[in-house]
Amino acid sequence: MTWPDTGVSAALRQTFAAELDPQFDRGWVDAFAAVPRHVFVPRYYAQSDNRSWRSVTLGDPGYMETIYSNQALTTQLDEHGIPTSSSSEPALMLEMLDALDARQGDTVFELGTGTGYNTALLSHRLGDDNVTSLDVDPSLVEAAAFRLEKAGYRPFVTTGDGARGWPQRSPYTRIIATAALRAVPAPFLDQAAPGAIIVAPIGYGVLRATVTAPGHATGRFLPTPAHFMPRRTQGAAPAFDAVRSVEPADTKVAPTDILDRLRFPLSIALPGHSSCSWRDDDGELTAVGLWTEDGSTATAHVSGAVRQIGPRRPWDVVEDLAIFENVPPRDDFHVTITPSRQTVWYNAPDGPSWELPGGDGP
Repeated sequence: MTWPDTGVSAALRQTFAAELDPQFDRGWVDAFAAVPRHVFVPRYYAQSDNRSWRSVTLGDPGYMETIYSNQALTTQLDEHGIPTSSSSEPALMLEMLDALDARQGDTVFELGTGTGYNTALLSHRLGDDNVTSLDVDPSLVEAAAFRLEKAGYRPFVTTGDGARGWPQRSPYTRIIATAALRAVPAPFLDQAAPGAIIVAPIGYGVLRATVTAPGHATGRFLPTPAHFMPRRTQGAAPAFDAVRSVEPADTKVAPTDILDRLRFPLSIALPGHSSCSWRDDDGELTAVGLWTEDGSTATAHVSGAVRQIGPRRPWDVVEDLAIFENVPPRDDFHVTITPSRQTVWYNAPDGPSWELPGGDGP
């Protein structure tokens, strides 16, 4: 082996893999047992009770036990202390890899190299030559390439906008994204082989789609909730000061609904939105805020008073989702993709539907 592997780490890795859901393809479970996560996550950041971040590395108490547990781990912070990269929850990674249904001979494109851990799992199962991975962050790519080689893997890894794909190595029979998207990038479809499978986080869910013809695909969401780091974009800050001067309107939708019951459908109906909440001294929710990148902003108080400004009128979208009386199962949401549009529909093609914003490609 080319990495430091003690009896403790090896034993933890075997136990960790054995505890992953056995319903999924055994070959992927074996990959988790073989690939050393600690090589790809030599440092992670844990949040203290006061919300500050502390660095945890090899040798720190609990480091190895946390690495080989089913936890998503923050691996990079920006200058403001905002997480910009992470190692995803292994159980979710396993479910996505299982949904990818990749076998020997498949060629895989991965958007979002990140730490390189998922890239290593793909390489272990499919062979280095069949894996292509891109990340927009040069420092992440450099670190991931170093760790991959250290662990004995040499897939094709490079810096670039993963939403553009990498046509030089296409066509791909399998495509997977590990960063949040708002739609399936058009280049994915252009670079996909006939019958290719695409697995990608859209909103707060994971879509599995099959390419049925050039530019066309159909699919549905996996049942499991998901929240991935978004692709890095610029957007306007929320206009909370301006919205305070707006005359309030009444709403029958509880503010808490956008944080739980309507969380997934809102991520589809209002792509790329952000939200926040306010609480009193006892920790009770008093209001929520909702905004989009064009500056459209809404606030909703527990009293039922809503104020909003901007062209999107975010709370109007929330009101439209009141058709869902309970948390709707994610796998009841389907997607139909054509060269000109991407439509999410609920339960039936003629049921409630929403248009995704045109594909994140060029």
